[in-house]
Amino acid sequence: MRRILGHTEALNVFQQALALDRLHHAWILSGPAGVGKSLVASAVAAALLDPDVDGARIGCGDDVTSHAGRLLDAGTHPDLHLIHRELAAVSKNPRLRERKQLNIPLDLLRETVLGGRTSDGVVHEAAAYRTPVMARAKVFIIDEAERLDLPGQNALLKTLEEPPSATYFFLVTSRPERMLPTIRSRCQHVRLGRLSQRDMDTWFDQNDIASADRPPLSDFADGAPGLADLAVRRDLLDWIQTLDPLLSSLDQGRWTADMVTEMSDRIEAWSKAVVSENTRASKDSANRDGAEMMLRMLAEHARAKLRRQPDEHICAIIDRIAEAERQCQAGLNLKHVLEALTAEWSVTPA
Repeated sequence: MRRILGHTEALNVFQQALALDRLHHAWILSGPAGVGKSLVASAVAAALLDPDVDGARIGCGDDVTSHAGRLLDAGTHPDLHLIHRELAAVSKNPRLRERKQLNIPLDLLRETVLGGRTSDGVVHEAAAYRTPVMARAKVFIIDEAERLDLPGQNALLKTLEEPPSATYFFLVTSRPERMLPTIRSRCQHVRLGRLSQRDMDTWFDQNDIASADRPPLSDFADGAPGLADLAVRRDLLDWIQTLDPLLSSLDQGRWTADMVTEMSDRIEAWSKAVVSENTRASKDSANRDGAEMMLRMLAEHARAKLRRQPDEHICAIIDRIAEAERQCQAGLNLKHVLEALTAEWSVTPA
């Protein structure tokens, strides 16, 4: 039960609902990437599944030494179900194992939550309708819920409309607008914001981040400790140091093809690192995630410049970065997208 930094209002919503025994069966937890949405969902799950957890103190970091608490900490509690796209890698369905892990398809939902016949002809029991194994309830946390494909969202909707007893769903997402309006209407929606600088400083202290690394990490993470952690693990401070002079050159109207090569090489290194950690990970998906991280850095540089001085050209570039992100997600050639973006960036108005 790690202490949750920030999110006081969100935690209060759940604490009050638990105290009144009126917790809704389905929730959407939305907010920027890396702010702690899954951590909040896990804390509520612990209060539902571990009788030793005080629902009025979720997120307070109390030590839990119960058997259920140890299982939850290890991720092996039989009534806690964590659903994410990478589960396809351990599926018994060869079609799921071999597909790229770009989304959460209906077959994966049938295997892990909804039951029914999958594309390999196997009929699965619905985990959502089983009796709890050792707790009084079951909890399903679906991470990156915006990646549920359309058939999967429609199938999940039926379960949300007629929920099994003592079963709770937490849909964690940074893009709630990508979910069906009918899904959103069946869920209580809790929005989580970015952490304050004070909370980020506490996170830096807890994780022994060197003083010299804190300013660039703080600028990059922008109140999201999960992104700061990712930056440390993926050595993104090196990205920042490499990009700063390149983007300063673009600001001054100087563009070279080497800039795009440098950016592409960083994204390729990201992709290789992801695949080396998980051999079943989708290289395409890793490339898109790396491109999203690169574009995030470009956007942060542009926003920082805009904060220093209003500039219509930079406003247009921020919009153009958002368009580049959509192009990458749509599968356009990454190098071409970066070439077009940086070339436009360098064309300063007369």
